[in-house]
Parts: sequence; structure tokens; C-alpha cells
Amino acid sequence: MIEWLKKVSLFDNLNDEQLEHILRISHRRTLPAGTILFHEKESGTTFYVVLSGSIKLFTKSGSGEEKVLSLVNGGESFGELSLLDGRPRSASAQTLEPTTVLELASEHFMNLMQEHFDITRGILAELCRRLRATNEHVNDLTFLDGRTRVLKNLISLANKNGKRDGNMISIPMSLNYDELAQMAGVAKTVLTEVVRELEQRGVLQFGINEYKLNLLKLRS
Repeated sequence: MIEWLKKVSLFDNLNDEQLEHILRISHRRTLPAGTILFHEKESGTTFYVVLSGSIKLFTKSGSGEEKVLSLVNGGESFGELSLLDGRPRSASAQTLEPTTVLELASEHFMNLMQEHFDITRGILAELCRRLRATNEHVNDLTFLDGRTRVLKNLISLANKNGKRDGNMISIPMSLNYDELAQMAGVAKTVLTEVVRELEQRGVLQFGINEYKLNLLKLRS
């Protein structure tokens, strides 16, 4: 388990003894695909670290329309916002595949932040990253057309989760077309048209639970 924790960016600077302490004050759960960890507007009492698998964070409109905000993978964390400001959850969280998480109750989470500045700094850096990403997304929705937003979203996912082999980048993908469209802020028909175009040009290859980007053809 310690080896798993060492892959979590928040715990980069902790030694084995400190990591053992985190294991003692946390609870590990393995969840099947489709499990809701919490709903938007619920009170937040738990901080989550993803050890393996993936989770989508999303909101719903009054009419029930879903909007995927982000994808959380192994080594990343989420759920800290409600613990920090005491307000309800700003989004819902659902597993996309069998996923193992580490759960820390609010009290233990706050104690960790008080005792380990590295963790506090990591959480602040992550919150700043999300704010910048939100600002960028708003800018994209304002100034970029649908095709460009789809391309930018695919490249962003590749940069975050992809593994490169020469000119090819393989990206594990548990999101379906509807969810990919929601992340890019486009209609599903727009996403489908762009994907079809990229496949015809040899830029994009969709497989089972993954897609591949050809960097050479993307640049051309």
C-alpha cells in the first residue's frame, strides 16, 4: 500500500513512517463502475485519493442535463473544497471503472494539512490549477468554435493521461461520446463529426477504452 501512496503527488515528500500514518487514519475502498461517491449539494465530510481507476466529476442542470467537469485518475485527489470552506459539494462524483480510493474524514484531513505543509501546498497548487482551467474553459467557450474545442480537449487529455511511443500517444479513456462532448462543451453531433474527420485523416484511432493520437499527422 505504501508504494501506491508514493504515486500520489500530494504525498511526494513524505517518508515511509508518515505514509504509514496516513494509512492508519484512512479507509480504503474498491468500488465497481458506476458508483456515486457523493452528489452535488450534499455536505462534504470526506477527502478522496484515487489509487487506481478513474472518476468523473459532474454537475446537472435543473432539467437533468449532465455536464462533465473533469476526470480524476490514479494518483490524483478530490473532494477537498467542501472540507475547506464548509459549503455543500460543488459537483457529483462517479466511478467510470472499477476504482480503488483512499478516504480521509474531515478531521484527519485538516490535521494532515496542519502537520504537513507539503500537503497543504500541494492542495493549494491543485486548487489554483483548477481555477486556471476553469478560466481557460470559459475563454474557450467564448472564443473557440466547436471543432477547435474538441481538438483542444483531446490534446489536453493526451497531455494529462497519455503514454507516448514515438509519434503515437495512447490515452486510456473511460468516458463515452456523451461525456467527451460535455467536457468539450459541444453537442454530441459536433464531437462525432470531428472524430470522424480525424479518423479519416489518420490523426485519431479509437479502440476499446482508449484512443491514440498520431502527432505527426496532427501537426500536418
